Amino acid sequence: MGKKRCTAVVLAAGSGKRMRSGTAKQFMTLGDRPILWYSLQAVERSAVIDDCVLVTGEKDIPYVRQEILERYGFRKVSAVIAGGRERYESVWNALRAMAEGCLAEPNADGYVFIHDGARPFLTEALLESTYQAACRYRACVAAVPVKDTIKIADSRGFVAQTPDRSHLWAVQTPQVFETALITRAYEKLIARLEKGEALTVTDDAMVMEEMAGIPVRLVESSYRNIKITTPEDVRTAESLLQEDLPEGK
Repeated sequence: MGKKRCTAVVLAAGSGKRMRSGTAKQFMTLGDRPILWYSLQAVERSAVIDDCVLVTGEKDIPYVRQEILERYGFRKVSAVIAGGRERYESVWNALRAMAEGCLAEPNADGYVFIHDGARPFLTEALLESTYQAACRYRACVAAVPVKDTIKIADSRGFVAQTPDRSHLWAVQTPQVFETALITRAYEKLIARLEKGEALTVTDDAMVMEEMAGIPVRLVESSYRNIKITTPEDVRTAESLLQEDLPEGK
């Protein structure tokens, strides 16, 4: 059986309040490029990814088109759409746009790779390994084993429980799902939210677990695949970027 169509949904609609900057974190400079450039470059180079939906703030769409897509010649981005106030709204907007024909070719029975635009160290190898896992398990997420001991606190701030660290993973992106599965799961989520149900959604895997009852496979990633959220993260990312440069640069 041949390869199924794969669409990346890159989320770049965050305001970056924790960055304490007037510039949204995904547009801040890392090295000599915007942070968003790095994940789009991995998508562009990937043999797995066929096309991309880029989700950003509505007011940022002209800037993204001109200063990132046109300037750097990204060809796989088929659509730039406006995100929502919450992450799940941005993903839902992308899934709806896909279903409504925003792609050059439809992706009804392929896979969707949902990735945070503020994770600049996405690699082609990780896209390949998550694709292979998605083909086998239908749903998977990039993740790394937790290094620290984790404590569960009670309402008064005292330790209530210490879970076994060997079972704990820190989840990253990309999170990869069969297109039809994740679309149906989000349809159920949105319907329940519109009925007034109080639901907490922290990532796409949780939507899949809660709304579709599908087990999600963990795919071991790299500790380098950080999400840039604070000024400290920028400094860490700059150090990682320096490690990637050839000697003498």
